[in-house]
Formats: sequence, C-alpha cells, structure tokens
Amino acid sequence: MTDRKQLAFSVLDLAPVAEGSTPADALHNSLELAQHTEQFGYSRYWVAEHHNIISVASAATSIIIGYIAQGTKTIRVGSGGIMLPNHSPLVVSEQFGTLAALYPDRIDLGLGRAPGTDPVTAAELRYDRMRAAQDFPNEVRKIQQYFSPENRKAEVRSVLSEGAKVPIWILGSSTDSAYLAAELGLPYAFASHFAPQQLFAALKIYRGNFKPSAQLDKPYVIIGSQVVAAETDDEAEYLASTMRRAFMGIVTGRRELMQAPTYNLGYEKWGIIKERIDQMLAFALIGGRQRIQRELQQIIGHTNADEIMVSSHIYDQQKRIDSYRIFSEVVKDLDIRTQKI
Repeated sequence: MTDRKQLAFSVLDLAPVAEGSTPADALHNSLELAQHTEQFGYSRYWVAEHHNIISVASAATSIIIGYIAQGTKTIRVGSGGIMLPNHSPLVVSEQFGTLAALYPDRIDLGLGRAPGTDPVTAAELRYDRMRAAQDFPNEVRKIQQYFSPENRKAEVRSVLSEGAKVPIWILGSSTDSAYLAAELGLPYAFASHFAPQQLFAALKIYRGNFKPSAQLDKPYVIIGSQVVAAETDDEAEYLASTMRRAFMGIVTGRRELMQAPTYNLGYEKWGIIKERIDQMLAFALIGGRQRIQRELQQIIGHTNADEIMVSSHIYDQQKRIDSYRIFSEVVKDLDIRTQKI
C-alpha cells in the first residue's frame, strides 16, 4: 500500500567556524543562511548544542535561537537540540518561555540526552549530569509541567512558560528515546545525519508504541541528513570533501576549524576510518539535482518520514546557501510515494 504526501524540509545548523574566519563570522553566516532558507520554503531552522569544539559556535543555543528569530519573520526556530542533562529543566523552561513571548508561535524545543561534548566538559556543565541523563524522562516531564497552564498553582513556576505554545520534540540516535517519544506522545527527530544505524528499529518502536497526547494525535518523524547539493555531481563531491574531513576529525578526535574543499583528500585510502565514516554518512545526499532526487526518493520511501532536516557542511558560505536552495527545489519537485512500514 502506498500514500502520496508532501515532504516538509528543515535546517539543522551548528554555526560552523571555517578556517580563516571567527566564531562571530559563523554566527552572522547562520543568520544570513536562515534568512535565505526562509525564502526557500524551509519549515524550521534548528540550532544544535555543542561545547568545547573550536569548529562549532552554537554553544549558547538559546541565545542564537533568539538572534535567528529576531532576524527572520516566519520560519520556525528552535533547538536541535538542547542537551537537557546539561541544564536545569527550570532554566530551559524560562529561556524558551521567554523566546515564545518574544516570537510567538515560532519556537520549537527539541530535547536530547547526549552531552554534545567530551566527558570532562560535560562534567563542568552540570555537576549532577550523570544522574540527570539517567533521569531524562522525568526531566522532560518537568519541562512539560512548567509549560502547562496548571503550573500556575505550583510553588515553583516558570511564569513565561505557562501556557506558551512551544512544541516539545524528543531527539534521539538510538531506540531509547523512541520509547520515550512514543510514551509521551511527542514528535520524534532521529539523528540519522551522523548515527543512522538504529534508525529503522527506532521508527518501528516509535510508531508501534505511540500514544496520542494533547500536543500530537499521531506519530510525526523527522530524519536527519547531511546534504551537499550542487549543479553537478562532480562539484558536489568536491564540496563534500570538507564534510568528510570533518567526520574524520570526529572519528579520530582531531580538532580543527572547517577546512576548504580539496580534490586531493585521499578518501579512498583511509581504510577503516573510511568505513566508519561511510556508515555515519549512510543517509547523506551528495550530488547534483538528479542524484539527490533519486536518493531522496529512496530514503523517504523506506522511512515514510514526515520531514527531513538537512545540514550542509560546506566551507564557502555562498555554496552553502546554494546547496540549501538546490535541495529545496528538488524537494518541491518530488513525487513522494511512501511505503507503509
């Protein structure tokens, strides 16, 4: 059995810091990108929380969300995500309640349980982080309580949150968060842009166990993808050398700023590192329009995703904007026939 559907498409941004630039440049580039993607028809613009990484400027996630929301008009802006065990649920609620008051009906709160950094830095972010990570389901419920109108009667209040329209999303890269999103009846975003191994198992769990809630009456899934779109396959492969080098840094622990693309990456000679990166990039879309369209059709057909959230890790800002433009044009031309799974 097949259905036809219109695919929503969104942006995941880490505010990458390129060689020869500054973190301030990266943040200004993010705003420029958000303004363009709003015009291209993207549904939402999410900022990821990472710490102690020289190539990423998105550590103070809620501040950047406000900056992006202030400089745009209609696109939804949110977190992809707030790494909740790094923070007090009360502080997160106050921050996002404030954002919702300033930018009504435009703010999303995506919550994850990973640290978004190394263990030493994670320990500095919150002294009881390990307990909070284990207690992630109850930490999410605390935030739901702070956003509920009924919390007006509570002893501890997040006043700007109470009754605010801020959809809560559960983020995950394994099956654990799929169970939680299903139990709470929340939309689910899977990090298949770097950890796709458990995607299909997680989707089956989420859809099979979903319980309708006040926020959502049926399952809603976002899947992530690294996208490098260009006018030709060869140009896209060239631009993607920046992304592959960045993933090598993730695998090997080497820290460096985002590097310019090269024709001499030597990717085919990386051996077991290449195998690891290929696994991480199994859902990446790299190519010209026809290749992107063909492979995107396959991904959506197999996952029945409601939305795809893309990240274009491209050195040159204009080429990065072009990638998002080309991808938006491909999606709008797509005839999606999804298989029921």
